[in-house]
Amino acid sequence: MASTLFSYLKYSDGLTIVGISICTAVICEAISWVLIYRTTSYNSLKSNIDKASKKLETMKTLESKKPNKSKKIDRFETSLKDSSRDLSLFKFKSGFVVAIVLFMVFAFLNSLFEGKVVAKLPFVPFRIIQKMSHRGLPGNDMTDCSMAFLYLLCSMSIRTNLQKFLGFSPPRGAAGAGLFPLPDPKTN
Repeated sequence: MASTLFSYLKYSDGLTIVGISICTAVICEAISWVLIYRTTSYNSLKSNIDKASKKLETMKTLESKKPNKSKKIDRFETSLKDSSRDLSLFKFKSGFVVAIVLFMVFAFLNSLFEGKVVAKLPFVPFRIIQKMSHRGLPGNDMTDCSMAFLYLLCSMSIRTNLQKFLGFSPPRGAAGAGLFPLPDPKTN
């Protein structure tokens, strides 16, 4: 089926998985664009975060000269955290649909490449990673790579880079925020 596409190549199974991962990333970003990125509410939230983060940066640089601005800075930080949380919740509906697509593709690939070595690692991975990289493969050669490990690596790297390339990465001020932001060191 899909593995016959590159069957004449030495690394055909690995290339097939990388190709499917690229196609899946494009499909997932298209779904995200339809459900999120083209909407006016997303664009307004993103512009609010951009404006607030720029204003906060300028206020922090001026704070060293005027120490009485800390309450205003705290208010902007709170506003930025709230906007970032709203943005994360707004992206949640798309994340659910994308998760279903990724689950279906993973199940398809798992049935297609079950028990097959799809790549050869140039090193023996750490023990904790070996369980994932050698998942479902016969033998004891820990440099053998399973489909699950290769697909996981490709999905994470390709989709992240595709988001940056298309300009869909989160705004600068929202990078640390999300559903589970880091605790504020001022409150401890």
